[in-house]
Amino acid sequence: MRFTCEKSILTAGWNIACRTVAQKSTITVLEGILCKAGIGLNLTGYNMETAISYQIDAEVAEAGECILPAKLFGDIVRQLPEGPVTVVVDENYKVSIRAGFSHFNISAESAEDYPELPDVNTGRPVHIPQNKLKELISGTIFAVSDNQSRPIHTGVKFEVEDSSISTIAVDGFRLARRTFHCPESTGRTMNFVVPSPALKEVEKILTDTDEPAGFTLGPKHILFEIGGATVVCRLLEGEFLDWRKVVPTDCPIKLTANVGDLSSSISRVGLIVSEKYKSPVRCVFSDQTLLMKTNTTIGAAEDRCAIAGDGKELEIGFNVRYLSDALRAVPSEEVVLELTNGLSPIVLTPADNKYDFAYMVLPVRIKNG
Repeated sequence: MRFTCEKSILTAGWNIACRTVAQKSTITVLEGILCKAGIGLNLTGYNMETAISYQIDAEVAEAGECILPAKLFGDIVRQLPEGPVTVVVDENYKVSIRAGFSHFNISAESAEDYPELPDVNTGRPVHIPQNKLKELISGTIFAVSDNQSRPIHTGVKFEVEDSSISTIAVDGFRLARRTFHCPESTGRTMNFVVPSPALKEVEKILTDTDEPAGFTLGPKHILFEIGGATVVCRLLEGEFLDWRKVVPTDCPIKLTANVGDLSSSISRVGLIVSEKYKSPVRCVFSDQTLLMKTNTTIGAAEDRCAIAGDGKELEIGFNVRYLSDALRAVPSEEVVLELTNGLSPIVLTPADNKYDFAYMVLPVRIKNG
């Protein structure tokens, strides 16, 4: 195998493929990158749960494939001078790396021992602009559970319908939903749950452009195609929460707030709240005003924020971080706060029809007075 590639291109592709390389594995070849030189260069990292393959431009003088040590090869390439890098692998898997006056010799392994990636090409993909898919992921993934006793909730649920794609995440204390309304029919109806570690890698690869991304559902795996990258991972199995039954829809109190102003007020009150000194923020929703205050062993804080509407002096407590996370995910300048009583969750919904989302945070019991 012999190829030549610009250092910057090789480094960028290597860094992406390395994200799913197994750090320590009983299958030692998984600690390397599978390199296939043919029409360009294809780099694959795989940890038996998630795989990333990345196609980069390279001048291939001799086709072939091998497994290169992920960390060592990556460290070498990053230190090479700028310009073209030439890699030659002989029949004994001895590797020569040259760039400028720099020259390295290392060892590779046969590609025959590398496990086959799951075959997901069982249907046609659903296409969505990259920036929209990124919004669906970033707008919900923060709310996934880390409780391994319910593994199904450690991922994000995708609901694909004829005219929309929704993502939902829950962790027992909050819920996040984002929906993208497709300009063209998807022609599909699908429900599946993607593990959050794999979805975080997809999020990193996605760009803020409207270039298309696609995903294809297999029997037990999902395949994402994003430009020159493909990500395939095993789906989570189990019964996901029926979120439509737990999100209140007819809340009697609806208030409108500026997202930036509300976030700033909550951040200020939350300055004296920490993992060590936990305390809920006490919210009192009055006419045109929201009063927030909290007390911990290190002090007390109070702040007010203007709102539109009458909260009828409803008093309710919330976890500061959960409320801040939800507001940070709101894509609009204004948000509607929907409330029922002091023991029911708050639901953040759009103030206009430009967006479609719902962020629910369960209340925290607070002491009287």
